[in-house]
Amino acid sequence: MSETTLQKIFFIIKFIQNINMNIVTVTINPALDKSAKVDGLIPEQKLSCHSIHYQAGGGGINISRILTRLGTDSSCIFSSGGDNGKQLERLLIKENIRISPIQISNVTRENFSVVDTNTNQQYRFGMSGETLSETELETITDNIINSVDEGDVLALSGSLPPKTPSDYYVQLIKLLEKKKVKVVLDTSGPALKEAIKYPVCLVKPNQKELAILAGKDFLTNKEQEEFAMSLIQSNGIEYVAVSMGARGAFMASKEGVVYQQSPSIPVRSTIGAGDSMVAGLIYGIKNNFPPEKMLLYGVACGSATTMSEGTNLASIETIQHTLKLLE
Repeated sequence: MSETTLQKIFFIIKFIQNINMNIVTVTINPALDKSAKVDGLIPEQKLSCHSIHYQAGGGGINISRILTRLGTDSSCIFSSGGDNGKQLERLLIKENIRISPIQISNVTRENFSVVDTNTNQQYRFGMSGETLSETELETITDNIINSVDEGDVLALSGSLPPKTPSDYYVQLIKLLEKKKVKVVLDTSGPALKEAIKYPVCLVKPNQKELAILAGKDFLTNKEQEEFAMSLIQSNGIEYVAVSMGARGAFMASKEGVVYQQSPSIPVRSTIGAGDSMVAGLIYGIKNNFPPEKMLLYGVACGSATTMSEGTNLASIETIQHTLKLLE
C-alpha cells in the first residue's frame, strides 16, 4: 500500500472521528458582564450612564457563544449562583447554547466596562468572584468528567475563583488521562505553568505569558518560536498558539511555526477577543484543518470580536467579513 493511500485512509478515519467529536467548555468563574457609556469621566461627580448592555461572560462561555455563531454545538458547563447566575443562564438560552449550569451558594460575580464617549477610551473593572466550597468544586469536577468521552474536546478557560487550588486544571487533566480527551487550555499564572507540563492538545498564551513560562521578562521572535517548539517536542503539547495583539498570532505544532497577521480594522473593544480566538482554533480542530487554516480562523474570530462594542462578541457576518480580508 502506497504512502499516499495510507495518508488518505488516515484522513478519512480522522474526519469520521471528528464528526462524532463533542465539544465541552468549562467556566469555573463566570461573570455577568455589564457595559455602559458615559459622556465624560469626571472624578467625584455623579455620572449618567447610557447604552447599558448585559452579556454572559467568562472564558468557556464566550468560546461556546462564538462556536454557536460558527454553527458548531457545544456543551457549556459553568457555576451559577443567585440572580446574576439566573440572568446569565437566560442570556445563554436566548443564544441557543446548550447549558449545564452547576448551582453554587454565592452570587455569580459581575464585571463592568465603560466607554468615555469624549475620548472613546474603554475602562474595564473585573471582580474576583467568591470562593467555591469543597463540595461545589467536587460537583463541578464530577460533572466535567461525566460530560466527556474519548476524543472529545474539553476547553478549560478563564480564571479560577479565589482559594481554588492553582493546580485544579492539572487535577482535571490527570483524572481525564485515560479518556484521551483533547484538552484546550486558556488560562494564565500558576494554573498555566503547572498545566503545560502535561500533553494537552492546545494552549494559548500571549507573548508576555509565554516569556514568563520561559522564566524571562522578554523573548525575541526567535526565542518565542524556539520555546513554543520546545513545548511541542518536550512536553507533548500538540499546538501552542501565541497571540501578539494587533500584530496577529503565531502557532507552533509538530509541522513547525506559522504566522497570521491581523486585518486592518477599527478596534472598538478587546473584551472576549482572546476567547473568540480560542473558539476559532477549536473550530479548526473539529474540522481537521491544517495549522495554517486553524490559525486563520482563530485570528479571524478574535479580530472580528474587537470590532464589536462593549462586551458584545463577533457576529457570524463580521467573522465572514474578517475571513475575506485575511484570505
